[in-house]
Amino acid sequence: MKTFEELFAELQAKAAAGTPGSGTVVALQKGVHFVGKKVVEEAAESWMAAEHEGPERTAEEISQLLYQVQVLMLASGLELKDVYRHL
Repeated sequence: MKTFEELFAELQAKAAAGTPGSGTVVALQKGVHFVGKKVVEEAAESWMAAEHEGPERTAEEISQLLYQVQVLMLASGLELKDVYRHL
């Protein structure tokens, strides 16, 4: 289990290292448009899981949404503090 902050640090490190074979690195290379579409896809899947698939599946989909949101943050040059400022 990892926290939101730990995940972001992990993704930052992968992005900085350009880790070969990393889905995060590939997504970042494809850019904001690609990642944004993934955010929308995962948001819809989270909603559908909440409506029809129960708490466990919903939690799984939300975890994927949080991952994609963090990749979008990296693709946009944002850090956690930039988002936390608006919470």
